[in-house]
Amino acid sequence: MRQIINDVLYEYDVTGSGEPLLLLHGFTGDKTTWESFLTSWDNYTLITVDILGHGGTGSPTEAERYEIEKVAEDMWCLLDRMQIQNVHLLGYSMGGRLALTMACLYLERVTSLILESCTPGLETEQDKQARIHQDEALAKEIEENGLSAFMDYWENISLFASQKRLPREKQAAIRKQRLQNNATGLANSLRGMGTGKQPSWWEHLPNLTMPVLLLCGEYDEKFCRILKRMKELLPNAKLFQISEAGHAIHVEQTEKFDTIVREFLQ
Repeated sequence: MRQIINDVLYEYDVTGSGEPLLLLHGFTGDKTTWESFLTSWDNYTLITVDILGHGGTGSPTEAERYEIEKVAEDMWCLLDRMQIQNVHLLGYSMGGRLALTMACLYLERVTSLILESCTPGLETEQDKQARIHQDEALAKEIEENGLSAFMDYWENISLFASQKRLPREKQAAIRKQRLQNNATGLANSLRGMGTGKQPSWWEHLPNLTMPVLLLCGEYDEKFCRILKRMKELLPNAKLFQISEAGHAIHVEQTEKFDTIVREFLQ
């Protein structure tokens, strides 16, 4: 399905029936990230969307258009078009930051929140500027050397080291999907929607009274630390640390991820 939202063409799919659940993928992903779960979760109306600059959704040339609050507004506009008032949100990594932003902006519309391997943002200006500088370098790398060279680098960062244990055909399928993205979209996503550019939502966490599920992989020590701290600030949160998984739990421990999410939603 396609909708023009705030002058950008968005691509999304809707499957299942029941209460709405919006699924938000990570950086370099797309809506196919969630294919493994569509049958298992089909007692919900599942909305899978290509986030701005990814998949079949448009890739504007202005980095400012990718600011996370603007993309969050796009998501709420999409839900308004579908006449959905209240929604369950599930987001992974970048998609988790987007889901958290949506909840902070319109907390009364979020039924529950599921966050996989994400952060509420950076707290000091020094950390933000360092991350902006780092993301700008990556954006230039994409523009100057192309997606294939960037993916050679991206697949080998420490964050994804545990994915080397996956079967080769699964690794190949992930790479194939990543390469179908748009270089302009990914570069500007880093510039506009990166962790350094987004607001810090740490102070907002005590306001999020809806049920929250936090998921981290045992090998992803940095994000486990972040999520443990988030749990202390959220009034109604559960935290699961998944064994034998890194950053992308839904890829590395699909069945465990499926079971935990289903039990939480029920």
